[in-house]
Amino acid sequence: MGSPHMEPDHTPADTTPPAATPPAPDHTAPALTAPDHTASTPTASTPVAPALAAPAPVAAAPTTPPFSITIDGAYAARLARSGDAWFPERWTLDGPEPYAVPLPGNQPEEPGTQVQPMADGRVLIHRLVEHRHTFSLLYPTGPGTGELLLGAVECVEPDSRLTLLPPAPGGARAYALAVGTRSTVVWLVAGGAFAPERIAEVPGRCSGGVWLDRTGRMLALDREMDGRTKAVVVDLERAGEVSPLLQIAEGSDDRLLLADPDSGLLLISSDAPSPGRERLGWGVLGSTLPVRFPECLRVPDCVVTPFAIQPGQVLMPENCGVALRIDGPYGTWVGVWRPADRQIQHLRAPDGWPVGTGLWTADGALRVPYATDQVPCGVAQMTAGREQDPATADAGAGAGTDPADTGTNASSDSGTDSGTGTGTGMGMGTGTDAGARAEEAQAAAEVAPEPSPTPTTPGAPEPPEASEPFVPRPVPLQQAPLAAPSAAPFGAPLGGLVTKWHRSV
Repeated sequence: MGSPHMEPDHTPADTTPPAATPPAPDHTAPALTAPDHTASTPTASTPVAPALAAPAPVAAAPTTPPFSITIDGAYAARLARSGDAWFPERWTLDGPEPYAVPLPGNQPEEPGTQVQPMADGRVLIHRLVEHRHTFSLLYPTGPGTGELLLGAVECVEPDSRLTLLPPAPGGARAYALAVGTRSTVVWLVAGGAFAPERIAEVPGRCSGGVWLDRTGRMLALDREMDGRTKAVVVDLERAGEVSPLLQIAEGSDDRLLLADPDSGLLLISSDAPSPGRERLGWGVLGSTLPVRFPECLRVPDCVVTPFAIQPGQVLMPENCGVALRIDGPYGTWVGVWRPADRQIQHLRAPDGWPVGTGLWTADGALRVPYATDQVPCGVAQMTAGREQDPATADAGAGAGTDPADTGTNASSDSGTDSGTGTGTGMGMGTGTDAGARAEEAQAAAEVAPEPSPTPTTPGAPEPPEASEPFVPRPVPLQQAPLAAPSAAPFGAPLGGLVTKWHRSV
């Protein structure tokens, strides 16, 4: 670990929006940075209808994408391109109109360089120089770019890798994950009192990274040990104390993909219901109720990856909107799904979308960034339509704005939610009684008649161009009590460990 070069810690006011710069295409990162997220984006003339085939496995837990957004949605950062040169770029999203500020350094950046926005408008940059990982904060200084060097972390093991974790709650701190041969180290690389600080060491090789609370204390990681991957929770305020979080079956690989602290909704992937093939499932944080694996999330011949959950839905995890990245033979597009529904709405992504990025607002609008030659910094707002009880329904199909003017198409999959074998799951709570929260939501749920399938080809979603009404079927959480809760070693209440699975539509 190198010593930081200290400079005054200040952030000058934003400069005026710069002239248009070419958008950054998706790129493949080198071995010691985040993995590739390259995918094509369907254009207006490209049909989006995957061919019928055996269900593809879901993607592994996503890591930091090439386009990163703060949790509050105020800032974003990406590695942009001008000709053959790469440079960091910060987007300001909380004003009347989004605009980008280029932050070029003294020389072009490597294509795999990672960037992450901070809450104060500065941009954290992670560079790899041989075996040294350096971290700096960038900020605009009129015509130039200011840089505050934070320090470096050296990885000497030949197969080690270090990547930034997703933006932390609050945006004042940033963390990185250094994966070694036998253990993984969590580093605080920005926002601490010193240079990069070693916060915790977790036995095993870890990946992913999901924040479970609004304080940045509880971090969920997918840990690989003895040939199996299980999600664990790391308490960063108790010397990195590690506790089990998710185990569906003893021999299954169980990963946590996304979590929403407000509602407690979890999105997971596991091969327990279909050995050898990962499936998307959902559960409630701290609940004793089982994980569900909806059949509608098995899109034929496609890979489905969740990337954003609607916040603010306290006591209503089933009503949270979940944004999905869907990769198929016809390109990549956006899907919207809710646990209370039995279908995915397929929405056309805007041209220039950094695939797998976006942010939900509490009122149910999905904000998706994009960059083209004509619009170098844009945000399309997608509102997915739902048909509800006539007394409370807000009729209408979802529509995008600007180039993303996205119609919706409801693809209905009849069948069953498949569940998992015996095991444990959903470990820690967040200071509220998530089990009671789930039961209250369950009591309010009413089962509606199952909608008949709408696509002409069973199991295959139609191109997301025409709007089509559908009837959602709320899925009540299972009522049967499960195993008794286990004690929380770090003081937060733990939900009972899941010991059975549930099968329903």
